[in-house]
Amino acid sequence: MKESELQTKIKDRLQKHGWLVVKLISTNWNGIPDLLCMRKGVSIFLEVKTDTGVLAPLQEHRIKTLNSIGIHSRVVRSLEDIDVYCYKLNG
Repeated sequence: MKESELQTKIKDRLQKHGWLVVKLISTNWNGIPDLLCMRKGVSIFLEVKTDTGVLAPLQEHRIKTLNSIGIHSRVVRSLEDIDVYCYKLNG
């Protein structure tokens, strides 16, 4: 499956369960994760990668930076990752 297909499936799954999902295409902060997901006062940045996808060093740095300032951010590689991570955070 292509990364774009996985992103669409993840976006659809989250929206079905009440999340607002914004695809971040062009920002002033290079390396920002692909998706910003919000629900019930919780915001989560998700970087979508396939099983074989590799994070660029800048992407890795951005995720660590976001987490270090208390903003949830992580890499997801499957719909199962969404089920485990997002719903654990926000029910």
